[in-house]
Amino acid sequence: MTRRYVALRAYGCAAAGLFFMAGMAGCTADRTAKGEATSRAPATSPAPPASTAAPSAVSLVPELDESKQPKTAAEARELLARILITEDAFGPDVVRGAPFESSSGRWPVLDERCVWQTADLPTDVLATNTRYFLIPAGNGHGRVRLNATVTIHHDRGESGWETARAMEEVLRCPDQKLREGEDLKGLLGNAVYQGEQMNNWSEDAFSEMGKYVSDTDGGPHAYFWYQAQFGPVTVAITGKGAEGFKTETLTQLVVQGNSRMLAQAKQALGKAAG
Repeated sequence: MTRRYVALRAYGCAAAGLFFMAGMAGCTADRTAKGEATSRAPATSPAPPASTAAPSAVSLVPELDESKQPKTAAEARELLARILITEDAFGPDVVRGAPFESSSGRWPVLDERCVWQTADLPTDVLATNTRYFLIPAGNGHGRVRLNATVTIHHDRGESGWETARAMEEVLRCPDQKLREGEDLKGLLGNAVYQGEQMNNWSEDAFSEMGKYVSDTDGGPHAYFWYQAQFGPVTVAITGKGAEGFKTETLTQLVVQGNSRMLAQAKQALGKAAG
């Protein structure tokens, strides 16, 4: 692991560890702009190695079956379809957004002005897709937005770098513009390996929190993004809150959706027990 990567992780744990412990430690289950996709352009330096941290007493991470890893874009798209969730994973209050899915072949890039742009898929990504969901306004709260993203890399080294770059972006740009009239403010991030901070369910995990402000939805509202890794796969859920919607309910939905996708990734790529 590079010294720079260690420093990024240490900063993130100090800055946002409280959110991670409160919102994620109990998880045992199964971006065109940021908040709509979760991965970034590839780093040019070597990928950090897989975690050497000792796993927690009861690990929920199976051994990766490397023979099951997709080798082509077509295989990656088939795997992605098996992992990406529908609205049923969240519960009866969540419905599909419009559009429901992202455009294929595009990738979010955070430019030097901390504004999200789009570009072609980088070489380290075989396939990625985002689905958009919402809870319509009602029952005393405004409209809540949820996005689910799955990204398939060639191997776990590339997916590990995705987490490292996410942490770097938060440090570089605590305030980010998703698009005109839509911004994130005061972002903090936290990255933990398997075995760190009670993370016994993911090879690597990254959480991000801050405030979401929109000309359409108002704000500032709570904003959460949680990403987890298993082998070459990263899964992520974004939650954008609303007036009158409980923050703890939003974090529960983020954890619930992410846990379901991570469980499906493990089922698809993990070695069978026995």
